[in-house]
Amino acid sequence: MIAKWAALAIAALFALGVNAADAEKPTLADVLEQEEQAGTPGAAAPDTDTGTAAAAPGPRDVLDRDTPRSAVRGFIAAAREGDYERAAEYLDLRNLPRGFNASNGARYARHLKIVLDRELWIDLERLSNDPKGHREDRLPSYRDWVGAIDLDGTPVDILLQRVPLEAGDYGWKFSNATVSKIPDLYAAYGYGEVGEWLSTTLPEAEFLGLYLWQWVMVVGLLVVAFAIAWLPTALIALMLRRGHSPFSLQFAALVSGPLRLLIMVVIFRNWFEFIHPSVTARAIAEGQLLLVVAVAWGFLRTIDIFRSHLSARMEARGAKQASVLLRPAANILKIVIIIGAAVVYLENLGFRATTLIAGLGIGGIAIALAAQKSVENLIGAITLVASAPVRVGDFCRFGDKMGIVQDIGLRWTRIRSLDRTLIHVPNASFADMQLENFADRDKVLFRPQLRLRYDTSPDQIRYILVEAKKMLAAHPKVDPDPARIRFTGFGTHALELNFFSYVTTSDYNEYLEIAEDLHLRIMDIVAEAGAALAVPTQSVLVEQSGPPDAERARAAEQKVQAWRDDNELYVPRAPDEKLEELRGTLRYPPKGSASTEAT
Repeated sequence: MIAKWAALAIAALFALGVNAADAEKPTLADVLEQEEQAGTPGAAAPDTDTGTAAAAPGPRDVLDRDTPRSAVRGFIAAAREGDYERAAEYLDLRNLPRGFNASNGARYARHLKIVLDRELWIDLERLSNDPKGHREDRLPSYRDWVGAIDLDGTPVDILLQRVPLEAGDYGWKFSNATVSKIPDLYAAYGYGEVGEWLSTTLPEAEFLGLYLWQWVMVVGLLVVAFAIAWLPTALIALMLRRGHSPFSLQFAALVSGPLRLLIMVVIFRNWFEFIHPSVTARAIAEGQLLLVVAVAWGFLRTIDIFRSHLSARMEARGAKQASVLLRPAANILKIVIIIGAAVVYLENLGFRATTLIAGLGIGGIAIALAAQKSVENLIGAITLVASAPVRVGDFCRFGDKMGIVQDIGLRWTRIRSLDRTLIHVPNASFADMQLENFADRDKVLFRPQLRLRYDTSPDQIRYILVEAKKMLAAHPKVDPDPARIRFTGFGTHALELNFFSYVTTSDYNEYLEIAEDLHLRIMDIVAEAGAALAVPTQSVLVEQSGPPDAERARAAEQKVQAWRDDNELYVPRAPDEKLEELRGTLRYPPKGSASTEAT
């Protein structure tokens, strides 16, 4: 399901890129390339042009109007500097229609610059670099075509014309036919009354293709768009937060975040033309940064919601460990979406990101080799989650260390040690270790070794064996199968009795409580038998000493004799029916314990 939504996200992002990739509109890459070509006023043009003759030798025009390309470049440079008097020198102001005045050349230059900025993308590389212009463009030899601007459904050609210059040479200027169309073009594509007033009131500072007054309008439009988008999304988010669904907060975050931004972007894009943007500003806007961010952000939020939903369903079905795998899988899909969003944005700006990625194929091999360990750790993470030898929260032994599993990530497994330090083990290494999971056991082994002094009599040992068997059989927290104690032999320093039984709990803290109770009861039995525990020390016996408690020893021996007489001696084996009668007859916790539990 997550993969399906990720695929839809990538498709939506690339759909945005396709919509933005209009061949007739310049991209930011084209704008930057033209900026580089435009250079500075008076910069020398290349001596040759593809398919054209070399520039004629001789003195060059100081305004660099020798070729169509250099003339347009010079006009753009002067206009961008705000030097419209110099920009007017690139206009042919001769033989203008009635009502035109050559003294208004600076105003005509400013208006032409605004119209060109807004409606005509000039690719300087397509303009001729030959002093005689293009020779096969079906125009008179003294004219070159720059482009066309639509005016009420009729294309208006922007033309250059080779005219005599003041010094007696010939150079290229925007033709007087083009100059005569400037008022009509500015009326259609100018700033309008409000824009004209703002542009003359505020400083003429330009950034990213927009003047200061346009940035003021951009901020105003964003504020209005936010206000319009905020009201419905805030109400929807409020209703979602009051819902009873476990995912209400996540849906509310989706609405108040990505959806609100998406509505803002749609409103702003519909109103963007109100600020009379330039071609450069449109090229930047066509990158659709905010739209790509909104869509990518929305899909990232959606992945989180679906991951939480699937995780809840898996945990409800008892597949809690499998749900842990959803997080690294979702993280991988998020990375794919982020990379896809970046590629779409770069493609929208005109940078061929897909070609760059394809060109990294050879480099990808080197990267893959360098990332070999990372891939191994990723596979190790999948193995740990799929086979589930340990789970998050389990207490386990790995190698010579023990601890609680805190997290199984894409690269590391984090384990909290008994010293409360955090151990990071690479997943590949951790998956290959011998793992002992204490959390999976259903009961805990209770196997103490009882070491008695060598001066313990056989009947005392028999007494301890019988009473210990009865105690194990009667204790409610000891599994009766198996529950045994055996006299296993003669040790170096003591007579050895071994217990083997299971305490019926998987909680280690509870086990320690029960084991403590069992140990105390064993000590009571040893004391009742008049025996004593052996201390592994060497000593020189001057004379044979009696047992630690002779009176109790005689009592234990008498009781063993009575069991013999009554055929009740449970050595070597106790009757099953007798042990069953004892089952659960002991009180645990013992009488007097502060615990409220009583068995």
